[in-house]
Amino acid sequence: MIKWIILIALFTLSPSLSAEQGLQALTVTTNADGTQDYSVSLQVLAIMTALSFIPAAVIMMTSFTRIIVVLAILRQAIGLQSTPSNQVLVGMSVFMSIFIMAPIYQQIHEAAIDPYLKEELTSIQALEKAKDPLKTFMLRQTRISDLETFAQIAGLEKLDKPEDAPFIVVIPAFITSELQTAFIIGFMFFIPFLIVDLVVASVLMAMGMMMLSPMIVSLPFKIMLFVLVDGWSLVMGTLAKSFGLGG
Repeated sequence: MIKWIILIALFTLSPSLSAEQGLQALTVTTNADGTQDYSVSLQVLAIMTALSFIPAAVIMMTSFTRIIVVLAILRQAIGLQSTPSNQVLVGMSVFMSIFIMAPIYQQIHEAAIDPYLKEELTSIQALEKAKDPLKTFMLRQTRISDLETFAQIAGLEKLDKPEDAPFIVVIPAFITSELQTAFIIGFMFFIPFLIVDLVVASVLMAMGMMMLSPMIVSLPFKIMLFVLVDGWSLVMGTLAKSFGLGG
């Protein structure tokens, strides 16, 4: 299925080439009595089916998962239930993912897409070439323990090196590692806001103000703290560096 997804991208980038290779959406058959029957090409049917998997691939095989989880934990730590909104968080995650994945796309373009458009590679060869940079990126972010766990579940023998793992094993291992890393980063961001909550709650208890919610009092202090330390720049920089960008 991963090969079909990459193949869709290749055909999308070169519609004229697809037409020249005779990828027809409709086949017309003329019967003996002069009537015509129409049947949808199996190639188009397979491609249209694979389109439904593209959002999952974009979410799970790139940096998107780690970023959106960290931002969601950060919003919860500050105490803002709906600000920034989900649309804003998703938008930030999408454009951060584009920024982080740009070097990987450039490698795929140079190794697979450009030679394919120049007819130097067949579609199957281009798919194999395009898979390598993405697999390398995913393996860099994947813990060996997670990779070994899914390799054992798949019934594979002990791998000599991570690169020997098939793509179908790398994907779930990568997703698991991304979630683990996102929770670790989220925990580190959560601690300062938790300390503010504890201090405010202790002061209110000492003053005998039992009926006043500590969350209401601590919220402006947490926002002020986040702004004073240039929080958004710190968060985005940390996320980018966690993928190896910026040294």
